[in-house]
Amino acid sequence: MDIGDLLAEGGVALRGGASSKRQVLHMIAETAAQCLGLDEARVLDSLMEREALGSTGLGSGVAAPHARIEGLDAVRGVFLRLDTPVAFDAMDDRPVDLIFALFAPPKAGAEHLRALAAVSRALRAPEMREKLRHARTVDALRALFVRDEAATAA
Repeated sequence: MDIGDLLAEGGVALRGGASSKRQVLHMIAETAAQCLGLDEARVLDSLMEREALGSTGLGSGVAAPHARIEGLDAVRGVFLRLDTPVAFDAMDDRPVDLIFALFAPPKAGAEHLRALAAVSRALRAPEMREKLRHARTVDALRALFVRDEAATAA
């Protein structure tokens, strides 16, 4: 699965920081609403419902929030990098600065799981996290996801 293909057009953002996990989820909802044509409040509610089940903070400064949303025809994603990490109730209690959020149609069972696995695998690599933290532009961030998938396929 090509993570670069999951990223929606306009779905990569550099942000300064946030004061809370809820504010980060709001940033994600705002970005997803703009680039996927979804209702921002509905996206935020769906993300909050999922987080209520357990944190999607994976550790090492990474989170992978996800939700099922009516109106999508495929799994799509947005990526945010925060300049200042925020507490996210991650497994290792470290604050989060790299957030790859996934949104799936309600019936996308296996496809949604494959996408989550691909994102988790990519962001588990310390060298990938380091490159993401040092990329200067949105285009450079997007290229890292496309390049990572190309290298994995080789």
